Amino acid sequence: MGHAVPEPVPSPDLPMSAEKSDLQDARALVIDGNPQSRSIIVNQLREAGVGTIVQCARLVDARSKLEMSSYDVVISEQYFEREEITGQDLLDDLRRHQLLPFYTVFVMVTAESSYSKVAEAAESALDAYLIKPHTAAGLIERIRQARERKGALKEIFAAIDHEDFDGAAQMCKAHFDERRPYWLYAARIGAELMLRGGLLSEAEKLYEAVVEAKTLPWAKLGVARAQLEAGYPQRATTTLESLIETEPGYSDAYDVMGRAQFELGNFQNALATFRMATRLTPSSVNRLLKHGMLAYYAGERTEGVELLDRATRVGLDSKLYDPQALVLLAFARLDANDHRGLMRCADQLMHLRSRHPDRPRPQRLLDVVHALIYIHELQHARALEEVRRLAKDVLEPAFDFESASNLLGLMTRLALRSIQLYEVDATVDLLGLRFCTSRALTELLACAAVGRNDFINRIRAGHGEILRLTEQAMSLSLKGDPQGAVIKLLEDGQRTLNAKVIESAHLVLHRYQQRIPDHTALLEQAQALRVRYRTTDVHAGLGEQSHTGRAAGGISLPTAYRPPARNEGLLASVNAVGA
Repeated sequence: MGHAVPEPVPSPDLPMSAEKSDLQDARALVIDGNPQSRSIIVNQLREAGVGTIVQCARLVDARSKLEMSSYDVVISEQYFEREEITGQDLLDDLRRHQLLPFYTVFVMVTAESSYSKVAEAAESALDAYLIKPHTAAGLIERIRQARERKGALKEIFAAIDHEDFDGAAQMCKAHFDERRPYWLYAARIGAELMLRGGLLSEAEKLYEAVVEAKTLPWAKLGVARAQLEAGYPQRATTTLESLIETEPGYSDAYDVMGRAQFELGNFQNALATFRMATRLTPSSVNRLLKHGMLAYYAGERTEGVELLDRATRVGLDSKLYDPQALVLLAFARLDANDHRGLMRCADQLMHLRSRHPDRPRPQRLLDVVHALIYIHELQHARALEEVRRLAKDVLEPAFDFESASNLLGLMTRLALRSIQLYEVDATVDLLGLRFCTSRALTELLACAAVGRNDFINRIRAGHGEILRLTEQAMSLSLKGDPQGAVIKLLEDGQRTLNAKVIESAHLVLHRYQQRIPDHTALLEQAQALRVRYRTTDVHAGLGEQSHTGRAAGGISLPTAYRPPARNEGLLASVNAVGA
């Protein structure tokens, strides 16, 4: 219920700017499950002259109110007892469904004072973040600053809302170059837009300019992210080592470092880095998933299963949860002869599928678990039928690395039980040729075949063949026949569907455009392959999900921003060209 407020009485606790603020016409929503804390915030807003104040104790009620009407200020507690979601979850959901108007200031309040626990929210473009206990002056000053910043950057956010991302990025750069009000904030938004839009060198330059102007952890991390996306993981690790030395509690830095080490093939180093990130944020579902998946594939199965179990217990219904974790747990349950645990994985996957019945991925993962159940129950004919059905899609565009890893795991379990799948060797060869784009991804795929050295050797041979094909084509280019190189790469790319081969053809076309007579026709052919098999997708890391709106070290972009398409799951879009 709103509260009509009389002429505010000046408080010595408030800054002069707040005593005569423009908040008398503002509407505020206070969300806090603790009546005493809620009352304190309401009184502080009243003293500041806020015109209308609405209160609620539950996040579900708050969402309903925000759907029905708009507010100038929303103040939410971060953590709520007996509620599965947090204030951050509510904010992310509102942004994702565009239910939060541009002008609304969202302030998060928490009693957690450790930087490592609040870093993610503090770095994710919240309008304000307050640690309890806070003063009325602190609260109102944060609101005032946020409203002022929104006004100063209004044109930039309007461009983003109209999906003019390139224009918004250039406005941000101009804002930064001219040192207009909130120039650092504008630079961060601009660099994020450039990074997600594929303008990697421009993003890196802008991040470096911020570092030079004012050393900030997020800017240095942005440099590393740009280096990593551009295919320079070694340079990224050097940048990150310097950052972590000065900011050892910056958990996002460990996320990016772990991914860089992973892409270099340093699985054990990546595992140690993910352990540090998990130690800093032990309740982070996303970090538990990444750590657990890598531990599982790096041979630390006990550690991996424990972490994936924990992630499932605390985050099964979280939007951050990756259902591939249940598939890995199902493999572990089969190996441990745990029928009850295997059935529980199936039940949990069916629960997730029921929430998104229109998405093919939950059903695809559930099919894998059903095949594992058939193997465990000695229903060999049904198991073989299911595995053959999955294997017939190996050359389809939608068949991704996650599907390859799961299929190889199933075929390995059949072989270990002497269940004969006659076409298994040919299928393993196809998987190796298509998905071995780098040494790291080759070893990750090989991890799915632990127990069958013949499968592992075939996967590694596939990577060797891809290296041989690209080297042969590149030698043609070096000998002065770039068109011959492109033709060979496109032929091999069409046959293997390997992203490294297809992207290499595109690279040669781009580099030797003037020396290739049939450039236009060959480019059309290359583009058709790139689009059909999504070889340019930004790839998700272990346990990362694309729909959360914020990459590690990134910023939550407002309302209408739509990031580039990404596959979901375990390094799902491994089609990014590896080293």
